[in-house]
Amino acid sequence: MKLSLSRWILSSLLFLPCAASSETLTVNDKAYSVNIPEGTTIEVLNTEMQGPRFMAFASNGDLLVGSKAGVVYRLKAPYKKAEVAIQFGGYPHSVAFRQTAQGEEIWLAETNGLYRALYEAGRTYTKSDFTLVEALPGGPGHNSRTVGVGPDQRIYVSLGISGNCSDEYLSPSYPVSKRRGGIMVLDEGGSKPVLRPFGSGLRNPVGFDWDPATGILYASNNGPDHHGFDEPKEVFVAVEDGDFFGMPWFQTVEGTVTRDTCITRNPPRPITEVKRPAAFLPARSAPMAVAFPRSSDFNGRFTGQAFVAVHGSWGTPPSGAATGDLAGRREPRIVAITLGETAAASMANNLVHGFQNASTGDRWARPVGLAFGPDGALYFTSDAGNQGLFRLKAAP
Repeated sequence: MKLSLSRWILSSLLFLPCAASSETLTVNDKAYSVNIPEGTTIEVLNTEMQGPRFMAFASNGDLLVGSKAGVVYRLKAPYKKAEVAIQFGGYPHSVAFRQTAQGEEIWLAETNGLYRALYEAGRTYTKSDFTLVEALPGGPGHNSRTVGVGPDQRIYVSLGISGNCSDEYLSPSYPVSKRRGGIMVLDEGGSKPVLRPFGSGLRNPVGFDWDPATGILYASNNGPDHHGFDEPKEVFVAVEDGDFFGMPWFQTVEGTVTRDTCITRNPPRPITEVKRPAAFLPARSAPMAVAFPRSSDFNGRFTGQAFVAVHGSWGTPPSGAATGDLAGRREPRIVAITLGETAAASMANNLVHGFQNASTGDRWARPVGLAFGPDGALYFTSDAGNQGLFRLKAAP
């Protein structure tokens, strides 16, 4: 579904690249310069968490944060002190909340499964307190699993294929262990909940969220590494039920969908069915969480845009790899994407940046998780450099 022309014009007029200001932020007794939109301020809230990843707010304002440390943290307002809420083990990358007649559910996505429990403020949990709703294919490579609750109150889960060209696809024709590479939705209409494909052919769609204006799901996607440092671009995609994005059989290179010869098995669907991206980011950027501002966030200033956490590349251009020069790595940042009528019209502008030293390539933080709080501010996690929780909010 395309945005209406009137909405595109409105977005283009109201949300052109915003002026930026530089602010000094002290983290762990060291000062850093970070660029943020004018009229906002940034602060560090917590540096106690280990490997914090994706997060979600409960209805009472509690903030639950998944992690690489095998636990889920809980922070209560003003979100400065973290406690372990769930001793889970494995890799509980993400959590989500859903209101039901039985109470507020907390959903947890771990590499090998999708879990559910009723949430009680202040309670501490172990894995045994959760019900395994559906097993997920684990295995090596791209082991994060993201869970989200849609505006339709259905449960969605994303997971990536294991490598660049792994023969894996969301289809009943593939073994369960090979059903990877896209977004699934939980069908709870039968006697037993069942995950079914929603959008397929995505290499690693770590983050997703719904446009509040249209109800359409948008996802970030990490592209492959075997084509070099510049192509294919990372993509930001609008995902509707049944969409196919081609990977690993097809890649969008220099704007054209092409067959990738790294995988010999015939593609499950023809090239004519490959859906084009909504926007592009530089290759090797590693986009993560996606969050759409609500009309109440930042007093409506950024309504109509999508915020994306960019983790930054693990590799360097060939010249840098040969010399050990890290300055050419894709920088960590948070971007704001204004969607146009076509991918060419879509823009990705820096929202928060300055996490990487331009001369040395050293990084003092790497954004990964995003969530808007009850106060209308943007909360984000960093899982490397200075690990912890940060907040971007409107200046007083």
